[in-house]
Parts: sequence; C-alpha cells; structure tokens
Amino acid sequence: MKKLVLLAAALVAVSGIAFAQVDLSKVKDGVYFAQDKNFSSSGWKEQVILEVSKGKIVRAVWNGVSNLPGALDKKAWAAAGKYGMIKVSKIKAEWDAQAKAVEDYLVKTQDINFSKFDDKGHTDAISGASMAVKGFFELAHEALKSAPVAKGSYKDGWYYAEDPNFDKSGWKNSVLITVVNGSIVDVVWNGINKDPQAKSKLVQSVAGTYKMNAKNGEWHVQAERVTQAIIKAGDPSKIPVNNNMKTDAVSGVSITVQAIPLAVEALKAAK
Repeated sequence: MKKLVLLAAALVAVSGIAFAQVDLSKVKDGVYFAQDKNFSSSGWKEQVILEVSKGKIVRAVWNGVSNLPGALDKKAWAAAGKYGMIKVSKIKAEWDAQAKAVEDYLVKTQDINFSKFDDKGHTDAISGASMAVKGFFELAHEALKSAPVAKGSYKDGWYYAEDPNFDKSGWKNSVLITVVNGSIVDVVWNGINKDPQAKSKLVQSVAGTYKMNAKNGEWHVQAERVTQAIIKAGDPSKIPVNNNMKTDAVSGVSITVQAIPLAVEALKAAK
C-alpha cells in the first residue's frame, strides 16, 4: 500500500510539472518566444510569440521555420499554396488560416491553460481550426516561463535571402531569420541543390549523406555555430568575413560562411 501511495504521489508530481498552470497576472509585461527544439519528420519547427501587457495576452503569433530547401516561414509557405493542408483539411482551410484562428482564440479568451485536446492534439472547441493545436499551447506555456525577449532595433518578422546562382558544386545558400521584439532569435542556414528533387544541405548533413569529414565537424554542426554567433551578435555585419568567405571570429568553424553576408542582405528589409 505504501508503494502504491508513493507511486501515485510521483505521478501527481510528474503531471504537475507537465501540466503546470500559468497565472497571467504574474507574467511581466513583454514579448515572449519559444520554438520546437528540433525539426519534425515533415521538416518543420514551430514557433510561438506572445505579447503580454497588464496581465493579458494582447498578441499571439503561431508560425514555423523549415529545413526544406528554399522554404519561407510556415505562414508565408502556406499562403503561397506550397504547404498543402487545404487538400486534406476537413474544413478546407490552409495552415495559415487555421493558425490565425488559434491565435485569435487565445487573445479573445485568454485561456492560456486550454486543455481540451484529444489524444492526437486536436480540439472541437476552437472554430476554424481542425488541425492539431496542442503544440501551440505547449509552446505558449514554454514561452511564458522564459525571460521576455530583449528589445532590438529590427522590425519583427521573418526575413529570407538566398544566393542568386548555384556554385560549381551545385549548391546555393539560403538563410531565414526570425526577428522578435526587434531582436534576432533564430537563424536557419541551409543549402539548395540544383537538382530540384534533392534534399537540402542541412537534411543531407544531419543524415550523414553530405560528408565533409572535417575536424571541426560536419556541415550542420559548423553551420549551427555560425547561426548561434549571428544570434549572439544581434547584427551579422559585426562578424568579420574575409575575401575567401571565411571567418576567424567564430570558434570551431572552418567552412565558408556565406550565411553571414546573406543574413545582412535579408535584414535590409527589417530596417
């Protein structure tokens, strides 16, 4: 009996951590951000932005970034007809339209502790959204439990740039930058192959099919160091790049760093 009581207590404790309630009245004013730690099997990493003022959520944004070649942010990708949810949606609505319905629901109801999900994360309680929404609320909780994003100088949004031409090896670089509250919070550096059927450089590198055998790590490992350096610097133009497109300013990076000038180019639209 004692073991059963202890087991029950442990389960309650775990549940309390997993489903801890958020009290909006105790959340400081600010803009909050969270995103998935990894790309999903479909190639997307979802993001949530919440703005809180005087104990209320005044703005909610649900979006995503991808490791697919040449992909824009998820809302732009869906709005351009490239995501394809409308073909399988029982309410015939694309991902961006359904995401907006969820955003609007949260701002209207302030129900940050919403939990009316089925076992697949769907709900009948939000009009205009038949897709899984549990991930949105999980990221919303994660965002509000973190520190607010520091104020920066850029315009909020998602900014994309890619090389104009393929190089001799058949690749061209792309970057997608996420700006929240004026600050860079995420950078996706990827590569597009001239073969339209080929997977992106990031996907190939992670899978081990784009082999560099470099002492500083495979391409995706070094690329991550560069993107984190851009986020830390807050301005890619602060990171020096030489005429050979190399940098000594980022430790553990021996690859060419086209992401840095591309990031500068992408952010011209954010000024």
